[in-house]
Amino acid sequence: MTAVLKRHFYFVAGGVFFLTGLLGVVLPVLPTTPFMILAAGCFAKSSPRFHQALLNNRWIGADLRRWEQERTMLRSTKKKATWVIVVMFSISIAVLADKPWLQLMLVAIAGVLLFFLWRVKEQASAETKELNV
Repeated sequence: MTAVLKRHFYFVAGGVFFLTGLLGVVLPVLPTTPFMILAAGCFAKSSPRFHQALLNNRWIGADLRRWEQERTMLRSTKKKATWVIVVMFSISIAVLADKPWLQLMLVAIAGVLLFFLWRVKEQASAETKELNV
């Protein structure tokens, strides 16, 4: 692939991942953060302007910068994500009250999401960083 074609591919992929991440805000089965991380990675290779826009975003920018620099998350971010997953999946499960197989599927998906979420390393606290210096 030529460099221009690669750049266009990454730009389109970044846009698709960004839009999918936005959908993940309201749809419980689509996690927002991984798609935003993918979008940031694609935009880093194709559009410095869009990459900076994501990194400077007031809602997700700090988390994306932390992921790019350290591959970690804050415990508070994990807790918020856990609450969102539990609440949204609970609503979906309640709506599907007469469909036990779909309810079980949603419970399984929520369990997998929570499992992988809590496996991500947490950012070391400022006290721990000072002790290591």
